[in-house]
Amino acid sequence: QVQLVESGGGSVQSGGSLSLSCTYSGISYSRYCLGWFRQAPGKEREGVAWLRADDLRRYADSAKGRFTISKDTAKNTLYLQMNDLKPEDTAMYYCAADLFWVACSMGDDYDYWGQGTQVTVSS
Repeated sequence: QVQLVESGGGSVQSGGSLSLSCTYSGISYSRYCLGWFRQAPGKEREGVAWLRADDLRRYADSAKGRFTISKDTAKNTLYLQMNDLKPEDTAMYYCAADLFWVACSMGDDYDYWGQGTQVTVSS
């Protein structure tokens, strides 16, 4: 049973930084994919970044140069460091996982999802 628990959300002013964490369990396969997604009110969920087990990573255009996805395998934790935050980054942020890295994409068809953590950026 794969479980994902996000933390680290909060409120910050424009230009500020936040670091999100996602502690995962139950991932025993070696070719998994982990991703961060977000959903703003009234909008569809969108991919932010994903990271494969072999450390290949990709970012959405909106995240490039500002966000960094990383993982600590020893701690079973996925991170999203977000810098230079903007009001349009305000959303619920979700961690997602799939046991097969062919699923790595900005599409939201991952098999496992966390409950989300809220990020609010004020101008």
